[in-house]
Amino acid sequence: MKLLKRNSFLSIVNSYLIDSPQPSNISYMWNFGSLLGFCLVIQIATGVFLAMHYTPNIDLAFISVEHIMRDVNYGWMIRYLHANTASFFFLFVYLHIGKGLYYGSYKAPRVALWTIGVIIFLVMIITAFLGYVLPWGQMSLWGATVITNLLSAIPWIGKDLVEFIWGGFSVDNATLNRFFSLHYLLPFVLAALVVMHFIALHEHGSNNPLGTTGNADRLYMHPYFIFKDMVSWFLFFLVLALFLFYAPNKLGHPDNYIPANPMQTPASIVPEWYLLPFYAILRAIPDKLGGVLAMIGAILILLAMPVLDTSRIRGSAFRPLMKIAYWLFVVDFLILMWCGGQHVEEPFITLGQVATGFYFAWFLILVPAIGIIENTLMDLSNPSEKNQI
Repeated sequence: MKLLKRNSFLSIVNSYLIDSPQPSNISYMWNFGSLLGFCLVIQIATGVFLAMHYTPNIDLAFISVEHIMRDVNYGWMIRYLHANTASFFFLFVYLHIGKGLYYGSYKAPRVALWTIGVIIFLVMIITAFLGYVLPWGQMSLWGATVITNLLSAIPWIGKDLVEFIWGGFSVDNATLNRFFSLHYLLPFVLAALVVMHFIALHEHGSNNPLGTTGNADRLYMHPYFIFKDMVSWFLFFLVLALFLFYAPNKLGHPDNYIPANPMQTPASIVPEWYLLPFYAILRAIPDKLGGVLAMIGAILILLAMPVLDTSRIRGSAFRPLMKIAYWLFVVDFLILMWCGGQHVEEPFITLGQVATGFYFAWFLILVPAIGIIENTLMDLSNPSEKNQI
């Protein structure tokens, strides 16, 4: 124990992972941060091994993936581990963000922590899209074509920008090489952002379900919360193993097992399940540029939550109106996910537009309005306290 505190490097590890004081009442919802760290480690480790056998060439990419699956020792397991952990990565990040929205983790003094987290989420989406292209199946080719073509909606420079990203006049060999290079690089950028996120967390510590400071009752990270995290780690490994060995392709799209063919368009071009809500928002706006701005805005609007939430109370534990609004938002997000996976036809077009409207209205109207209503009711019920303030 003395060595942990005397050594300059180990003292930092001790400060962050062992002696770090945490509120005693944090629940299992606070375990998603450590689960996300595990997912990142798995993704980087499996990605490095996959890159050893992958060939970023449009004539060889699909074959090299099949080579990994069939010929490389345990290559099938490494690839399925990489693909399925990506799905769990996004599942945990959605739950992590959802926890933050419910418990007010974005409020001061944790604004920097929240901001870095949103940037991590954005980098994750970009990295996942780049990785989806690499197997060079039908969905890889056409997904890359559709998503990169969205940049052509940018006035004046759009077309030139698309051709610059492609490295030519279509999604081709240069595109695949660039996407492979970036997909290999960005996880390390992601790791650096995670370290920044961790430093920002350490500065003020975790918040808690009650929304109070929690400074009066804190416990050491180890052994109390390390063992609590281990429960969720083992549960995650169990569920991941079930997918890995019994349903490895359940979360993927079957069309991506067809070699890319630029002469044949799939019946329905859809991204992976975890990007469907934003794809639905993109499709809900008839104007191309408007759809792109709405899709990007749906992510970046999270950055405005510290400003949009006008309530004096942190979190939703004691806010019945906000609880109702929060669960309406969760249902709306699931509806968007469902609509994103359907064909572009009625009633999914109208439903997607209504759900998109509610998505932005929740941030821009409901959250500020509920905060103002709550503050007003508090002032009316305690006029003496207001005069003292």
